[in-house]
Amino acid sequence: MSHRQDQVRLLRSDDIYAIERLLRTSEFVYQRFTLNELPSLLARYPAAGIGPDTGLYGFLLTQIISAPFAWISGFGVSWTESRNHTQILSQLLERLYEILPGQGVRYLHYSGNDADHDWLRSLLLTRGFAPYHQLYAYDKFDYKVPSEGNQHVTIRPVDIIHDMQALLQIEEACFDDFWRYDPPAFTDIKATHPYFVVAELDGEVVGYQFNALDDEYGYLVRIAVHPSVDGQGIGARLMTEAIHFFEQARSSRIMLNTQEENHRAHRLYEWFGFIRLQQKGFVLRKTL
Repeated sequence: MSHRQDQVRLLRSDDIYAIERLLRTSEFVYQRFTLNELPSLLARYPAAGIGPDTGLYGFLLTQIISAPFAWISGFGVSWTESRNHTQILSQLLERLYEILPGQGVRYLHYSGNDADHDWLRSLLLTRGFAPYHQLYAYDKFDYKVPSEGNQHVTIRPVDIIHDMQALLQIEEACFDDFWRYDPPAFTDIKATHPYFVVAELDGEVVGYQFNALDDEYGYLVRIAVHPSVDGQGIGARLMTEAIHFFEQARSSRIMLNTQEENHRAHRLYEWFGFIRLQQKGFVLRKTL
């Protein structure tokens, strides 16, 4: 099928319905966001689509959580164009390669949960992406907790303006630069995630945690505690409150990914009954 009249273009907020339709019907789809996040992704970050003037049969979304680092956050192709998905991916990538450097981006990342069975990983490896990190995936199927954690810690909803400086300090202390969220990313998280709390000890914000929900599944997206208060039961307190949240949401499965070398986090997750999956997660990187 010829697409000589179709164009690759930057997507806008009024493309939301077309993207949602492709997410429901695509044979080749990658989704690193919830539908609640889709409007803010389109409003804030570069996204490319392809199709005729009156339609869309392919899209590629990005998210810049902290320049110069960006992530592929979504890709989809209509089922009628499934046989052309590799060509469509290349066209959309080339368009974003033109746009992202102007947003201060030098590195584009892609992450997945199963290195052995990820169809998009194999395509990206032939398009200049290279292995960068390995991840572990954990699942939990009940709401049992071994400890309620430090009861002297106050858990409260984040105040995105008042708490921002503390959040950024925790990011710098806990994570490599390409994992860190910047103020716009934290603002989007507050607006789109159903659970985002901070942990206070002696009046100081020393940790935070946020979750996402997708139908019956729960995603423990991030839990972080400043290293200066390690060993005081703050991570356990945050984890307990997160599991209580998933129980109230009736999530049948709680999922998370973590860096392979984050041994302290592994111990916390396994203590709380998370089971490490055999499959290996991963991160790919392309330098623009």
